[in-house]
Amino acid sequence: MKYLKYVLMAIVSLTVLNVWLFRFNKPTIYRGGQAKTMIEEFAAYGLSEAFVYIVGGLKVLAALGLVVGFYYKKLVAPSSAVIAVLMVGAIFMHFKVQDAAIKFLPATLMLFCSLAIIFLVNRRSTDS
Repeated sequence: MKYLKYVLMAIVSLTVLNVWLFRFNKPTIYRGGQAKTMIEEFAAYGLSEAFVYIVGGLKVLAALGLVVGFYYKKLVAPSSAVIAVLMVGAIFMHFKVQDAAIKFLPATLMLFCSLAIIFLVNRRSTDS
């Protein structure tokens, strides 16, 4: 249990960075609608290209906040909260376009991991 928070931080940060920095223009089975790229996915949701970069910037900054959080602990809860809120938005968008459940599985897992990180941060601070 002691290291669970760190494992979850690594999973969330690496997953988000992978999706937004390395898989941005690559097709995956998890893209919304019939999209093959991130820009096409946001278009399927009815969102502009500018919104892609706003959301992407927030997700990358929050993921980097988790990485820095290994050394500067005060960034962990806020970074996880940002990711959790954005994942709720992602899940909503998948529902909006009536995607199959498999397509919003990654966002759901990242939401639960982010919430678990927040819980573990708060639990740790109350145990002290």
